[in-house]
Amino acid sequence: MGKLEEAIAGSGFPNSMPTVPDLDLRQKVACAARILADTGYALDIAGHITAMRPDGNMWCTPYGLWWREITASDVIVIDPEGQVLEGKWDVTPAIYIHTEVHKARPDAEVIIHNHPYYGSLLSTLHYEPKVIDQQACMFDDDIALFDEYTGGVDDVSGGKYLVSKIGNAEAIVLANHGILITGEGVEIATCRATNFERTCRLNYDALRSGINPIEVPKEQRDVLKKSLNTFSVDYYWGGEIRELLKTSPEVLS
Repeated sequence: MGKLEEAIAGSGFPNSMPTVPDLDLRQKVACAARILADTGYALDIAGHITAMRPDGNMWCTPYGLWWREITASDVIVIDPEGQVLEGKWDVTPAIYIHTEVHKARPDAEVIIHNHPYYGSLLSTLHYEPKVIDQQACMFDDDIALFDEYTGGVDDVSGGKYLVSKIGNAEAIVLANHGILITGEGVEIATCRATNFERTCRLNYDALRSGINPIEVPKEQRDVLKKSLNTFSVDYYWGGEIRELLKTSPEVLS
């Protein structure tokens, strides 16, 4: 058994990391919006993050604010039908992308949708990115291409149709549209969103080189997938939160 396998089977690594403040779910949603905006992931006239609450309703980023300016108090509460229950802001007309996926998939506790450049670029090609580097092993067997453009998903029927086509994928390329990411929590969904955009960029650059990229051997992916979806998430989220709170502590208010 190699060191990575031993770490996954045991207590994990590294043995210690800097502490991260305890945040509630609403604060995490606001932080995720800021983190992704800081990386250029967000198209400021579109995109939304939802996180399921224990009461069956959802925290949702507001419609009309840029992700880079959202604070925790801006995050609204919506019901399973996409109606605003709490908050001073509106909800996006495309909320049915979220509500219907949440209903169909208990694993999708958090959903991130936006139109990042490289993910959107591959969506125009109707291209499903391949696992061509070890970071992309995070998504092994968890990528889907919704390969038809049906217009904006702005009603229940559109949301249900999307659900019927994407299965249990955690990273979905929406043809001629953008990217949908799911996760069991805000931390892992945010990490996946960032890493998937990197995966899309690597795929595009490899294709552009004119040389067919070679995929990571299937038998080498499983251990890396486990590591990237566990230890790497904590490492990533902790660093992002520490940096964000140095420059924008108001995000928690």
